Amino acid sequence: MDRSLSLLGIAKKAGLLAIGSQAAALSARQGKAALIITASDASDGSIRRAKANADADGVKYIAVPYTRFELGSITGRGSPGTIAILDKGLADGFTDRLTQTKISTKAPHSNRKESDA
Repeated sequence: MDRSLSLLGIAKKAGLLAIGSQAAALSARQGKAALIITASDASDGSIRRAKANADADGVKYIAVPYTRFELGSITGRGSPGTIAILDKGLADGFTDRLTQTKISTKAPHSNRKESDA
C-alpha cells in the first residue's frame, strides 16, 4: 500500500478525517480542517466546491492521484470525492509522503534518453 494512503488509514482510525464534500466543507468552516483533498476522478463540481471551501476558510487544498474507489477502500465509506484531514501534523505528513511517492515513481524514468522512450 502507498505510504500516503496508509497515513489516511491512520487518520481514519484516529477520527481525524471528515469524509465527503459536506463534512469537509463543515470542518473547514469550523476551523478544524488542515487539508482538503479531492480524488483524481472527483466531479468538476466537487473539485470546484472543495477549492472554494479551502480558499474561503484558509485551508490548504490538493488534488491527489487516487481514485474515489481507492479513497473509499481506505476510509470504508463508499467512494468519497472529497476528504478533509483534521490534524495539521497528519496533513503535513500526508503531503510529504505524497511528494515522496511522486518523486520515487518518476525517478526511474528521469534517466531515460528521448530515444529510449
